[in-house]
Amino acid sequence: MKIFIDTANLADIEAGLKRGFARGVTTNPSLLAKEPKTSFSTHVGKILELINRYQPGIHLSIEVFSRNPAEILRQAKEFMAEFKYPSLSIKVQVGWDELEVIKELSAADISVNCTACMTVSQAIMAAQAGAKYVSLFSGRIRDGGTDETVTTVRSDMLARKVLDEKDFDPNTVIRSVRQLLDDSNLATEIIVGSIRSVVDIRDAALAGAHIITIPPKFFPDMMNHYKTDQVVQQFLADFSDWLS
Repeated sequence: MKIFIDTANLADIEAGLKRGFARGVTTNPSLLAKEPKTSFSTHVGKILELINRYQPGIHLSIEVFSRNPAEILRQAKEFMAEFKYPSLSIKVQVGWDELEVIKELSAADISVNCTACMTVSQAIMAAQAGAKYVSLFSGRIRDGGTDETVTTVRSDMLARKVLDEKDFDPNTVIRSVRQLLDDSNLATEIIVGSIRSVVDIRDAALAGAHIITIPPKFFPDMMNHYKTDQVVQQFLADFSDWLS
């Protein structure tokens, strides 16, 4: 399992990169919108400065901000030309029209991270189209079974057997995608995002995620445990008594 940092906040990115555990950074338009206003290029440039300072060569995903296929292609090629970072991936949202874009970008040797995948079929079709990464949204997959704002469309999809109840268990979805990728000898890697807890991280890893992209607020809890604190304090106290 590789750990990516899921944020556009420069201080949080620096804090993670300084500690050496991260193998990548992922951003999206919503994360960028939380940061002080500046140009997209300027902010991405600052993220790349931090990566090059602390962990040169690790992955960076940045996302297009259009649903229009021609505009997605234009933006993706523009980003690659502007940033000239070898480990850059372009996040393209999953969709029927977007599959053609993924195919074209992949053919141009541009790494695609197909994002916002919720189902096995979405992830596998994106992988077959050439996506280097497929991003499954763990928390939102779970939400799909209970979200009251989509009751009608959910009921319709269940009735038509487009979905069944297993499609709302993120770890079943992750496990199924991993099995199908492996069985098909596809090199596409699974990124799991929309993490809601440290337990989500553990479960996604055990389900077969290659990569988990994690909001920085969870990193301290991943490293803390009350028994660790207790044992270390005991060691220090015992040694202090021995010295005195």
